[in-house]
Amino acid sequence: MVPEDLLYTAEHEWIRSTGDGTVTFGITHYAQDALGDIVYVDLPRVGQVLSAGAPCGEVESTKSVSEIFAPVSGEVVAVNVALTDSPETVNTAPYGDGWMVEVRLTGEGSPTLDSAAYRGLIGDV
Repeated sequence: MVPEDLLYTAEHEWIRSTGDGTVTFGITHYAQDALGDIVYVDLPRVGQVLSAGAPCGEVESTKSVSEIFAPVSGEVVAVNVALTDSPETVNTAPYGDGWMVEVRLTGEGSPTLDSAAYRGLIGDV
């Protein structure tokens, strides 16, 4: 499951442009599947400035804890607070209600992949 309209990172984050200078991101279906049942999500706070490629949060599952890496540089303008009470939403809807952070862009992002390149990365060709 790799939507065509998104960009991806090698660290398994997806990025969706909102068209107004902000982007929304989260972890991919592949990442949530590898993690297993997600039980806790730690996200950055609104107003925090993120640097592309730097850790900005964590996802805890029944298997492990994994860092979330900022795919872009910018200021956090929104976080998905619903994940506090329902972190499993990342498992059931990683590209929808399981989004994590919205960022107002201020700089360059991490190198990104289109959907075909990401499918190649994860072996889903």
